[in-house]
Amino acid sequence: MAASAFQHTLQGPAIFAGVGVHTGAHTRVAVRPAAANTGVVFVRTDVTDRDNRVPVTAEAVCKTQLGTVITNAADVTVATIEHLMAALVMLNIDNAVVELDGPEMPIMDGSSQPFIEILDRAGRRGQDAPRRYIEILETVEVAEGDKRATLSPADRFEVAFEIAFDSKAIGRQRVDLPMDERAFRSELANCRTFGFLHEVEALRAMGLARGGSMENAVVIEGDRILNPEGLRRPDEFVRHKALDAIGDLFVLGAPVLGRFEGVLAGHGINNAVVRALVARPNAWRYRSLVDNLAQAV
Repeated sequence: MAASAFQHTLQGPAIFAGVGVHTGAHTRVAVRPAAANTGVVFVRTDVTDRDNRVPVTAEAVCKTQLGTVITNAADVTVATIEHLMAALVMLNIDNAVVELDGPEMPIMDGSSQPFIEILDRAGRRGQDAPRRYIEILETVEVAEGDKRATLSPADRFEVAFEIAFDSKAIGRQRVDLPMDERAFRSELANCRTFGFLHEVEALRAMGLARGGSMENAVVIEGDRILNPEGLRRPDEFVRHKALDAIGDLFVLGAPVLGRFEGVLAGHGINNAVVRALVARPNAWRYRSLVDNLAQAV
């Protein structure tokens, strides 16, 4: 715990480029160091006629269809932030300015692994300010039909997820993990997003999935996985949903000290439980581990 008692940022810029899974647009990105207490701020460098800074907050999330999209008061948006957000929070990077010259974060290979490798190369730097955790004090749950997301008290960060699909390629899968940097790197980071071939045409008609391919997603047709290389793990699907949830929780602006549980959930329910938590100030509090260190000395 002591290593993550203080905030961190990057030592230098992390620069990369790639295609957005939904827009198909090629985007260049620079993740830059930021001062303590900045949080994560996206900056659309291609927008010059209005406020192009989009700070990440729970309220900034404006769309959750097949990805998390944030916006600011000037209607400037940034799409598909969740895989980078998961990498940032699990690598204990609290403060960063993410500059991009397009509307959507690159999908890379569909997982958080490329972002981790890029951030590792940039390096991390400790900062003097204590890290604030969001400690869950009371259980908060949101349900829509058979979909459910829950945040509940725990003495560490835990993530559980359950999915069920008719396709025999997926079926019913469940994962339940205590989650820290080491666990994220070894258990979730390389698990890719997935989709069904029969949905692609409809999605593209809606302006989505234009950049999607077997280079950046696991593609399923009926009961078959079409990717020649197959899966990275037998339960890659549910592990990716857990990865998504970690990124979606970090819109709170601080890492969670508590347990997240998702059942058949997606980005919409993930954000709904985040907003439900924010709306119940008695259900959580900010907590610093620096106080714990002082008591332990």
